[in-house]
Amino acid sequence: MTKQLLTGAIGAAIIALGASAAHAGTLEDVKAKGFVQCGVNGSNLAGFGAQDSSGNWSGLDVDLCRAVAAAVFGDATKVKYTPLSAKDRFPALQSGEIDMLARNTTWTVSRDSQLGFDFRAVNYYDGQGFMVPKKLEVKSALELSGAAVCVQSGTTTELNLADYFKANNLEYKPVVFEKQEEVDAAYQAGRCDVYTTDQSGLYSIRLSLSNPADHVILPEIISKEPLGPAVRQNDSKWFDIVTWAHYAMVTAEEFGITTANVDEMTKSENPDIKRFLGEEKDQTIGKDLGLDEKWAYNIVKQVGNYGESFERNVGQGSNLKIERGLNALWTKGGLQYSPPIR
Repeated sequence: MTKQLLTGAIGAAIIALGASAAHAGTLEDVKAKGFVQCGVNGSNLAGFGAQDSSGNWSGLDVDLCRAVAAAVFGDATKVKYTPLSAKDRFPALQSGEIDMLARNTTWTVSRDSQLGFDFRAVNYYDGQGFMVPKKLEVKSALELSGAAVCVQSGTTTELNLADYFKANNLEYKPVVFEKQEEVDAAYQAGRCDVYTTDQSGLYSIRLSLSNPADHVILPEIISKEPLGPAVRQNDSKWFDIVTWAHYAMVTAEEFGITTANVDEMTKSENPDIKRFLGEEKDQTIGKDLGLDEKWAYNIVKQVGNYGESFERNVGQGSNLKIERGLNALWTKGGLQYSPPIR
């Protein structure tokens, strides 16, 4: 969600650390220790990365971690989670503390080129938005001139806010805090008129307010925020596995393969489906990835297809009730599209 900017000596040190920490053996390390160490949201962001009172994790990002474990081990439970703040997430990946980062993190050119990371899959297409109290009767962000806006400091959210208001000749008063929890509290206390962050985060934050129905999320999206997993550079085998775990979930939805029907679908005569589920004679897709040929079957059986994960975590089966929108399949007007698995 929020994107912490790395500046000065700290940023330089972290970048240098990333360059030295990248190595080419994460898959071997993961297999040796017997689990995937996955960095997730440490702020209990409902729908993406949240832990319940029993210590169980759930969310769209959590499902991706589970999918990688299912692909590698045939067991989606072989994951350990490291809750991370926006500030701590990048050093944790660069240092090797975690094997992959799945923490609603935006793919940008600077993160791709400067931090020693690789991105490819996008498991949620997002954008920065605005939330306001319903009593203000505001229908559009273009009506916010003169408003006090709560925002987290040191983030691209803060920069996008400034750009948007300048481009539209609007005045505003920034109410800035370092931690997300402080922004939440300030908005709840009425210290600002508007809360801005990624729209998916606004849906989650609204649920935490004392009276969620008293707040509305405005329709404008003012930035591109493609959220997805990141791994260390120069580790192509691991990069492929994390990437194709997501694409397997998308492909399963395209084929209409679900957790409930995946066993029946193994009997399909469709060569694409047979290949996908590891039923094609002499195929080597799994072997080429360093996995069992049933890797995609295990993901669907234990985690589900992308649509199933979306609906239970952030969609109509969740409290967030977010529409698929850009995250619909490409066949339904969205951007979720998998290259061929063959």
